[in-house]
Amino acid sequence: MGLSASMYAGTSGLRVHGEDMSVIGNNISNISTIGFKASRSYFEDTLSQTISVANGVGQVGRGVAMGAVMGDFSQGSLETTNEATDLAIGGNGFFVVVPPGEETNYYTRAGSFRFDKDGYLVDPHGYRLQGWAIQSDDTSEVVSTTETSAPSATVKIVGVPTDIKLENFQSPPQATSRVDLILNLDSRAVDRSVEDGDPPATTPFDGTPFTAMFDAYDANSVDGVPLGDARYAYQTTIKVYDENGGAHNLTVYMDPINDPDVTDNAGGKRYWEYIVAVPPNEDNREFWAVQTDTSKRGILMAGTLTFNATGELEGMSAFTINNPYNGTGGTEPTPGPPPTAGTFATDASAITNWTPANFSKNGFPVCTANFLGKANGSITATDDSAATPNIPPKDLTLTDNSPANIEINFGLRNKATNWSGGLANLDELRRLMQTGNSGGAVTTSAEMQAALATINNFASVEANALRTTSYSSASTTVYQSQNGYAAGFLQSISVDRDGVLTGRYSNGQVQQLYALTLATFNNNYGLYREGGNLFTETRASGPAITGLANTGGKGSIASNALEQSNVDLATEFVKMITTEKGFQANSKTITTTENLMNTLIQLKR
Repeated sequence: MGLSASMYAGTSGLRVHGEDMSVIGNNISNISTIGFKASRSYFEDTLSQTISVANGVGQVGRGVAMGAVMGDFSQGSLETTNEATDLAIGGNGFFVVVPPGEETNYYTRAGSFRFDKDGYLVDPHGYRLQGWAIQSDDTSEVVSTTETSAPSATVKIVGVPTDIKLENFQSPPQATSRVDLILNLDSRAVDRSVEDGDPPATTPFDGTPFTAMFDAYDANSVDGVPLGDARYAYQTTIKVYDENGGAHNLTVYMDPINDPDVTDNAGGKRYWEYIVAVPPNEDNREFWAVQTDTSKRGILMAGTLTFNATGELEGMSAFTINNPYNGTGGTEPTPGPPPTAGTFATDASAITNWTPANFSKNGFPVCTANFLGKANGSITATDDSAATPNIPPKDLTLTDNSPANIEINFGLRNKATNWSGGLANLDELRRLMQTGNSGGAVTTSAEMQAALATINNFASVEANALRTTSYSSASTTVYQSQNGYAAGFLQSISVDRDGVLTGRYSNGQVQQLYALTLATFNNNYGLYREGGNLFTETRASGPAITGLANTGGKGSIASNALEQSNVDLATEFVKMITTEKGFQANSKTITTTENLMNTLIQLKR
């Protein structure tokens, strides 16, 4: 081996240390680059010259070469920002972006995204962030687009990853279909339906204790107040919405039933009469168009609540005048034979002409409201004992509530949700709902008042953990809610740790729109750097494995945050020093070899 070989070895050292300095310089220059992943040099020796020695094989190296420049994909620190669309990944994974009009996927850790003029969520290059659309319909099926990724249990994704585009700028209105009212009714309250006296009178103003409030209700009162505050012990109002998003007040009136003739009083039970009503001038059910007496206009439901000795709700009855007939499993009522005595009743002012409420699929009694005067498919039938509309005694499975049907939930549900099974099968029921001939004629008995004097409860009840009570404390509304709302406009966007992009609207609604797509690779070191904080897959990296955040080893999403460069400046400075010394040392190899060669040349004068 000649002296020139050592000079070339030194030259290779200069070359690779120079390249290493380029890597270090690139790292330092990107100290502030969002999502940047540092690189490090990997040196390796080159071919060696083999020489023979007495005790074996000897090898003399020929220098050094740059074996590889490997990426450092460790987590960078997170920087808090004021933008909800600034996103950072905590853990493994890359965002997926696609240039407009192309199908090539690029991968990045730089999560600085904004909505462009067309509503697409894009990075600074205009590349569109990818995600799955979320199906808000509870009946939708979850669709996974990869073999190894499992969809989140909290969202239902459909189709394949697509451009995230904001299109739902408005939230349409939804009519109220359920009202939850959890009350405490003061067990010490006085029955407002009886006159004052000493001793107190027990005879109601209008005769029957279980319908005293109903009887006193007058939609045509001179002062415009259907039920004066002297006729009830407690009332609460909740705002409900029609299908156009119009708001209406729904009021529930409550009054205790303090009647010594009620047989269950001996068992410590207490009873309250209730009325569910809307303003009479907003009650546009078609039923009232053919009524001669509209004094009960506005009442949607009436009934009683039964409390046990400890003040817990254990039973209730519910009656309506306009029961919906929506669903499958039965046929519409057909007219019965012409009445032979009396006339077909159209008097809604008498409780005898009201029928047990239908139940929703959830087991709650349903009343019908029509604020807009539209046909709602309801079947109205009132009768006296001389007229019997035929309704086959066939189980009827109710479908989802139509916009006009409202569930009323006091915390008690009925397990038996068939068409005619509204009340318990007791003697009182047979007096209320008498089954006639084999044709299934159901007659609302004229003895309704007498039957109401003993409580009629649902056939098979199930109490919620949160339900109305009657304790010895002031009457109050513990909890109330309803599921209707007016139209709303998009106010803000947020992204949760699962990568779910959610829109918040001015009507209080929150809608899940997209779930971000994250990609992982079997070999991150095989990714190709495209510049612009972008990577592409290669054969060395393997194909992208896409899925949702927090699934399949993928990281979580941090909103209002950006991942900083993972370059460690102190480490880079140390590497810079060692590289500098390595370069200087290799230069000494060359200068020393030069001196040796000069000495060799000087041997010949």
